Amino acid sequence: MPVNPELVGRQFPAAAPYLVGREKVREFANAVFSQNPINLDLDAARAAGYSDLVAPPTFPIVVQERTLAQLLAEPDAGIDFTRVVHGDQRFSYTRPIVAGDELTATLAVTSVKSLGGHNMVTSESVIVDADGKHVVTAISTLVVRGDE
Repeated sequence: MPVNPELVGRQFPAAAPYLVGREKVREFANAVFSQNPINLDLDAARAAGYSDLVAPPTFPIVVQERTLAQLLAEPDAGIDFTRVVHGDQRFSYTRPIVAGDELTATLAVTSVKSLGGHNMVTSESVIVDADGKHVVTAISTLVVRGDE
């Protein structure tokens, strides 16, 4: 089943807010083998001018996943998750994420393309803080493999 090209331009409601916990930052930093002290040590983060631990640059995927779940659950999307491969991921920051941030993400589908029997779905999740100020935009491309 091909991906529905009418997904382009579709926007989804904001996902539930995500409170960034200090231990979640440490866990993520360890999972991605970060050795940056501002990701792991509160004193180092504060000495660098931050209020709390700073999340590694790829941490927004944790928040974006909530919005991608909305897209994957869309009945008319035509996305068979068993055929999905993560094709690309990019982040465009206004400021770093720190422990204590309450983040909310909203997803919009920006592109649906067919290439070699496969479909590529690109979406942007705009992530804002509790004051509604932009923190980061997470851009993700999912490849939906075609029939074998």
